[in-house]
Amino acid sequence: METQILQFLNTTYPVQLSSMEAVTNEMYRCHSDKGTFFARITNYKTYEEQLAEVNWTTYLFNRGVRVSEVVPTIQDSLVSTLLLNEEEKSVVLFQAAAGIHLPRAKWDKTIFRTLGQQIGRMHQVSKEYQHSEAAQPIPHWYDNDEYDFLKSIPAEERAIRDIAKDVLKQVRRLPKDEANYGIIHGDLWLNNTLVDSDSALTMIDWQDCERHYYVYDLAVPIYSALEFSFAGGQNLIDYKRAITKAITDGYKEEHPLSAEMSRQLPLFMRLKELFEYNLMHMYWNFEELSEEQVRILNLYRSKIEYMHT
Repeated sequence: METQILQFLNTTYPVQLSSMEAVTNEMYRCHSDKGTFFARITNYKTYEEQLAEVNWTTYLFNRGVRVSEVVPTIQDSLVSTLLLNEEEKSVVLFQAAAGIHLPRAKWDKTIFRTLGQQIGRMHQVSKEYQHSEAAQPIPHWYDNDEYDFLKSIPAEERAIRDIAKDVLKQVRRLPKDEANYGIIHGDLWLNNTLVDSDSALTMIDWQDCERHYYVYDLAVPIYSALEFSFAGGQNLIDYKRAITKAITDGYKEEHPLSAEMSRQLPLFMRLKELFEYNLMHMYWNFEELSEEQVRILNLYRSKIEYMHT
């Protein structure tokens, strides 16, 4: 299969790749004498949605926002189509971005301020673009099945379902205008950012881009840092306070953030937590759960129920 993919890439794109290896079942690292590339081969989103995504990130790239550069085909298309194992999949080729995934202990307030600046610039640059015809296939968050919590969370989990209904109700009734709502990345966390030796930060993996409240792009990295990046050495509450101030301060250098939307950060962190819990119910095989999966489910149940009591 990798031979087939390599041949397709070399005949479809203006590159000569010598080798490749799978990073995930949808992403391949490709090597050439001109550098490293990443090929994404997936039908996770429709062709139209993927085209809208890469049209947007190309727009951002051309305006100086640090995102992965998309390599067009010989025919100047940003998305191509490959028949793989009798299944049609969309292909996007990226030039590898500079930098590394920072170790957990390096996710401090300095990095969060830089990330806030990048997010703010991304939101600001996208203001006009989001009304373009090319952006129209990018969906609103509430049209995404992964936010349909009541569809996947079992009926017997009544307390959590009630909490989910309440959180969704609170988010939906927030005022929505061009100052606080638009196209966002949707999944900015440790693994979706790269930092180079000069501390410049590049945002990657835009498959979950959507139209949402801008503050959600701030809530996700804060939530994720508390879940995955806190390395000890200080009080967790102090760490949360420090990174929240840093990311919002950085953000406000590039894009306004009202006091009202700042106050909604805890609400959007609860939305993110329910989102993660819902993903478990959508994609895990509950007939063959591992001990680790059971532990994680119970931890999430406890946190969700406790935080809402």
